[in-house]
Amino acid sequence: MLSVRPKQTMSMLTRDGVRLDADVYSPHADGEFPVLLMRQPYGRAIASTVVYAHPTWYAAHGYIVVIQDVRGRGTSEGEFDLFAHEIEDGGDTVAWAASLPGSSGQVGMYGFSYQGMTQLYAAAARPSALKTICPSMVGYDLYADWAYEGGAFCLQSNLGWAFQLAAETARRKRDEDAYCTLYAAARNPPLHDPVCARSGILHQLAPESHYHDWLNHPQPDEYWQNLSPKAHLNDIDMPMLHIGGWFDPYMRGTLRLYREMAARSACSHHLIIGPWAHLPWGRKVGAVDYGDAANTPIDRLQIRWFDQFLKGLDTGLLNAAPVNLFEMGSNRWRTFNTFPASSPQAYFLATTGLASMSTSEGTLTLSPSTSHHDTFIHDPWRPVPSLGGHASMPSGSFDRSSLDCRSDLVTYTSAPLNEDLHLAGEVIAELYCTADAPSFDLCAVLSEVKPNGSVYNVTQGYQRIDSTSEPEPLRLRLQPICICIANGNALRLSISAACFPAYAVNPGTGTHAGNSRLVEAQVIALTLRCGEQSPSHLVLPVND
Repeated sequence: MLSVRPKQTMSMLTRDGVRLDADVYSPHADGEFPVLLMRQPYGRAIASTVVYAHPTWYAAHGYIVVIQDVRGRGTSEGEFDLFAHEIEDGGDTVAWAASLPGSSGQVGMYGFSYQGMTQLYAAAARPSALKTICPSMVGYDLYADWAYEGGAFCLQSNLGWAFQLAAETARRKRDEDAYCTLYAAARNPPLHDPVCARSGILHQLAPESHYHDWLNHPQPDEYWQNLSPKAHLNDIDMPMLHIGGWFDPYMRGTLRLYREMAARSACSHHLIIGPWAHLPWGRKVGAVDYGDAANTPIDRLQIRWFDQFLKGLDTGLLNAAPVNLFEMGSNRWRTFNTFPASSPQAYFLATTGLASMSTSEGTLTLSPSTSHHDTFIHDPWRPVPSLGGHASMPSGSFDRSSLDCRSDLVTYTSAPLNEDLHLAGEVIAELYCTADAPSFDLCAVLSEVKPNGSVYNVTQGYQRIDSTSEPEPLRLRLQPICICIANGNALRLSISAACFPAYAVNPGTGTHAGNSRLVEAQVIALTLRCGEQSPSHLVLPVND
């Protein structure tokens, strides 16, 4: 490990003359060193230390580390406009970083969330000095991977983030009253109307917020196509280390980016997914302790990655399996050559017709059988609350046994397993469901039921649906998974028509979350059909 020079604050000018400020950490040693760049909107002193080691740790491994405030954030000049300037500013910053004193001219980038997005946008600028990136927890398609899931607006995460960004704008303007109001709102979001996602606080204090545009574009239209990294990375080919978490809300984007890049790239693409939420990356997520192996290995892995692709050292990574997944339950890391395309195993839903009244009335079986159907009610006055998973805060796995006792959801439980069940890959619920309203939502949660009666969520999915008069199979994709369900435990599928405040409640009228009102919301009766004629089922990715 090298000693590190005192932090320097340095500035650059973008092509349109805007000053961007950065903190620079350099080894106290002779020679030239590659540059590691992070561009972020939260004040550069933080340097994403909520999940990464401090920049001095990376500098001590022989790198010049640059942590930059993006345009209009921290002390950098300009107006902040979400993602709008990150391609040009990212390209300019990479070129500037490559020319710093002591630089070898080789640049890599790292960071998660917004800092992961700035990597993709910088890569889209095609700067010659950028040799590799390590994007973590990103939205490749901003509509489907970040703002909406299954066509439903991700209310809790979007609103909280909008408050945070707006608070930084107020701080820069020295508007203390606005800052304090937004600070408080971010910690206790005003959700008096579960149907309407509009925010009076944001409308008043942050009329320029991206949040309003996101609500005004409830379909994957041209707005999203132009803004998403996906539109700008068609011919990009460089080594990438993709980092995700099973309980991260942007897992869909991480996996989508990895799959598309790995399928067409001549360069190395590695994927690592831990049992983590968006932050932090530690052994305990929600109410479950996944053991010491779940503590983040990412800092050491990134040093190996950068040593390989920026210093030309043989770190052994090129001979390693490119996919590394943490298997929850067994609490171990498993390696694969590709993201698992496992053998699908169907579990069919069966019911006495009382699956909403008791957790013992609905079952999961390995073959369809003669069965009744279940009718249950969604009441917007008391929507089913969110608990854990990837889309709500706090995220992770929690005991939801009391939640499953509600009569506005239906549950289907398997017999106890007679051997360990290893699952790795995509989970799909194919449901024959109708409703007596123009629109309805479906939330599907897969849990493991322990012998003591506790029920811990494993993965879930959400979708907004245009109502149909005739039953037809609706494919609802749940968050990908890697888990071992232990011998003696059982599987449970819980289905409801709401998951609030993770998602805005569907009023049943067919209007989107930006135009809906609670006073207009309808009570909705949903009918879920099971049996041989309407074989609603769960498809699990069995992997031995």
